[in-house]
Amino acid sequence: MGEWFDSHCHVQEHYESAPGDALQRAASAGVAGVVCIGTDAATSAEAVALARSRRSGALGSAVPEVWATAGLHPHEASQGTRDVIRFVEETLASADGALVAIGECGLDYFYEHSPRPAQRQAFAEQIRLAQRCGLALVIHARDAWDDLFSVLETEGIPERTILHCFTGGPEEAERCLAAGLFISFSGIVTFKNADVLREAAALCPSDRLLVETDSPFLAPVPHRGTTNEPGFVSLVGAAIAMLRGVEPVVVARSSAAAARRAFAL
Repeated sequence: MGEWFDSHCHVQEHYESAPGDALQRAASAGVAGVVCIGTDAATSAEAVALARSRRSGALGSAVPEVWATAGLHPHEASQGTRDVIRFVEETLASADGALVAIGECGLDYFYEHSPRPAQRQAFAEQIRLAQRCGLALVIHARDAWDDLFSVLETEGIPERTILHCFTGGPEEAERCLAAGLFISFSGIVTFKNADVLREAAALCPSDRLLVETDSPFLAPVPHRGTTNEPGFVSLVGAAIAMLRGVEPVVVARSSAAAARRAFAL
């Protein structure tokens, strides 16, 4: 088993083959752990079920460790958080450690699949949920920096908060770091037009930097345009290592350690 840690993937959905197959390929690629992300009540339940399958041995031993999150994506904010909150409370009652974070939640003003007021309300409710349950918070943010920090400042930032699939530049990164956030970088860091993002990745302290695939989306170069997988997280990490002038194993170890701190694993 390797040392890479995929801090954000959706391996429980969107795959033609069983999730276990993708996880086996990830193990072969040196991935030791993944966090499987929920975006509504149904996908959150699937993520927890996958984490529990790994714990029970149903997936076999040749797969990474798996943990789950539960949340309502800003695209789905109009649904309201009631079902997600109920699911979180029921899941935590089992106390089996499968559920480690709330999210992904946040604000997306690029697509605006849900109205902005509904997004802000759902985000605020999930921040409070993370605080009440003592869980990490996983944030999705796109074209909404000012409102994002306004809601966070109003509600209070959970001690362990991860800004996933970071797409800002150095200024936004500094703002996140000043607020105490962990920053997770995806395959976008390998794209040609991502120079500003690479500047942010180069300056982020190693103890606050995570790597992710966001699979099945955002496959890194040279797989861009294909279905992404957790096994490709090493390509994200290798790109960051090149920016920082270190060997990939250095990023593998530091980002895995940061992920385990962020999710209290």
